Amino acid sequence: MQVPTGLTFGRGRLNELGRITARHGHTALIVTGRSAMRRTGTLDRAFEALQAAGVKPVVFEGVSPNPRSDEADAAIALARRSGCDVVIGLGGASALDAAKGVAVGFPHASVADLIGKTLEHHPDTLPMIAVPTTTGTGAEVTRGAILVDVRRSFRSGIRGDDVFPKHAVVDPDLSAGLPGRVAVESAFDSMAHAVEGYLARKANPVTDLLCEKVIRTVGEHITSVADGTADEAAHAALCLAGLLGGMSVANASTCLPHRMQQAMGVRAEGGTPPHARGLAILYPAWVELVQDAVPERSARIASWVASADLTSYFGQLLPRIGMATSLGDWGYAQQDIPRFMADISGNTDNDPLGQLGDDIVRTIFEKSLA
Repeated sequence: MQVPTGLTFGRGRLNELGRITARHGHTALIVTGRSAMRRTGTLDRAFEALQAAGVKPVVFEGVSPNPRSDEADAAIALARRSGCDVVIGLGGASALDAAKGVAVGFPHASVADLIGKTLEHHPDTLPMIAVPTTTGTGAEVTRGAILVDVRRSFRSGIRGDDVFPKHAVVDPDLSAGLPGRVAVESAFDSMAHAVEGYLARKANPVTDLLCEKVIRTVGEHITSVADGTADEAAHAALCLAGLLGGMSVANASTCLPHRMQQAMGVRAEGGTPPHARGLAILYPAWVELVQDAVPERSARIASWVASADLTSYFGQLLPRIGMATSLGDWGYAQQDIPRFMADISGNTDNDPLGQLGDDIVRTIFEKSLA
């Protein structure tokens, strides 16, 4: 079980960000999105915590929903000019992935050169502190970062042990006020990590326990999140589920839906679905195949969410939580599928479907068009 990231979890723990960061550096580049952290006051609270500990904050507020290599390069340039020696990712998955890209890209000419690769250790990589404000990605404890290489229009991962954050500050208060749509997407992202982690070929007894806890927790609370009736305890439980799902990803990894979703991430002229919605598009076709390939494990997952089988569960859940869409709804068409298939990267051998031929991938994409 590999999770080298130090963890600070609990309500109000953002106040400890300065003390934690000061262990790693004196001038911190905060990498975040374009407005949300400032609008909610979270950025101000981070500033206060850092300054109280004698850490100078510098802010880069230019991260897109699908973080780009040129954005990471611009953040690195700012870090160099400002003498930053530590990076803080503050926000959702996009901010955390961008911050990881900045940290490992700091010694290199461009982050674009690293996308799609597994990195060897580099001594000049900057330490990175993760402060997630959404509950589903688990990016605060994983060894990967998903970015878009704008030169190639290619979306893939930067992977390697250097990508692990040095520390994660997970404060449920930061995600309690998420907009309903984002909260649902975050919960589904956690569910996908756990379902894939449990069915993955790299699953082990420890990740099995993590995945069961996540699946049961999300299954219990996701509909109340969609209805807007989830209470404080439910949001805290989902925050913990997101963290545990990330631990599973760090060790058991994910399966084919994540590889396929990354490949289609920058293709649609009609807009790009957020990560979790992209997964939701693919899930019905994938689970239909998977539950025949690994029936015992699939049935066990279905029992944890009180369903007859995975096809029935996701067929009912996705419309219930407002995530039942198709590739066509997002502007994709049949002619996009060969390009998606060509852009699939990362480890596909971890999928329970076994040796993946083009026919399986094409079938899932085609069924997801309707």
